[in-house]
Amino acid sequence: MNDYTLGAERITELRAAHRQTRDKREADRIKAVVLLGTGWSAEQVAEVLQVDPNTVRNHFKRYQQGGVKALGDVAFRGSACALDEGQLAELDAHLQTHLYQTAKAIAAWVKTTFGVSYTGSGMTALLHRLGYVYKKPRLVPGKADPKAQRAFLEQYEKLKQYKGQDDPIYFMDAAHPQHNPVIACGWIKRGEEHEVPTNTGRQRVNINGAIDLERLEPVVRFDDTINADSTIALFEQLERVNLVATWIYVICDNAPYYRSRVVQEYLKTSRIKLVFLPPYAPNLNLIERLWKFFKKEILYNRYFETFAEFKAACAAFFANPGRYHRELRSLLTENFEIVGE
Repeated sequence: MNDYTLGAERITELRAAHRQTRDKREADRIKAVVLLGTGWSAEQVAEVLQVDPNTVRNHFKRYQQGGVKALGDVAFRGSACALDEGQLAELDAHLQTHLYQTAKAIAAWVKTTFGVSYTGSGMTALLHRLGYVYKKPRLVPGKADPKAQRAFLEQYEKLKQYKGQDDPIYFMDAAHPQHNPVIACGWIKRGEEHEVPTNTGRQRVNINGAIDLERLEPVVRFDDTINADSTIALFEQLERVNLVATWIYVICDNAPYYRSRVVQEYLKTSRIKLVFLPPYAPNLNLIERLWKFFKKEILYNRYFETFAEFKAACAAFFANPGRYHRELRSLLTENFEIVGE
């Protein structure tokens, strides 16, 4: 295992150079060396700077060979020759449909395809020039239908335009947090570990909820299971909260119990009107952002010894939603994203 430790004098020199430079790329190279030299792993530095871990290691090697000055002398060209404009366009098109884990793998494709040689650091510089960064991809439903999503958003806009003034629009869904911490990044003393205890059981809380964008006051209930009966119970809560509404519009996914005979019979005499999302489109259900925020506040890096304590913490989050009004106002906006395009 390589030892990247640097002495205090060299770290001080690097930090001074970092303050003086006006070149962002050079500043990032210096930052990579400082972080690596003070105990960070190459992977951790790469995640922060959005580069490949090998690039971080190469920056350190360059510093060892030529000092701070060497960190400012990084060219965009490969070791043999540069790509022409047509080859750059072909590489760009290729990278938009193929995901590589390392710059070296891309350099190998370039070598095979064009006969042009690039080092790992040279390819990284070229990728930056083309507008690429090193980050994790995002998972989306494989069967998402962009056309259906756009059609729903048109329907949603018409609903907002023609609904009654006192008629709310809710986004509804269920969450099932498990009695176990969710590990997330946090500030930990360099060179040390921070342990979070875990539970052996798999008990979970079933929360059925809905939220409207005007008041941002979640209406939730805790049930042994989420089914038609718990859904009807949630509808009854919504009707009690909205006494003056003529209709209460509830946007939901296509869970079978929403379309069950029992729920459909209830809706015949209810003020609830269901508006179904297209299949495989959780990105359009804004309550998903509430669940994500809730999990961040309650589950991330937190240990509850007993299930009762865990359930009480979940309930406490929803007992006073006003505490999070500012955060929810920022999160629950109508900046919908179409996925699958």
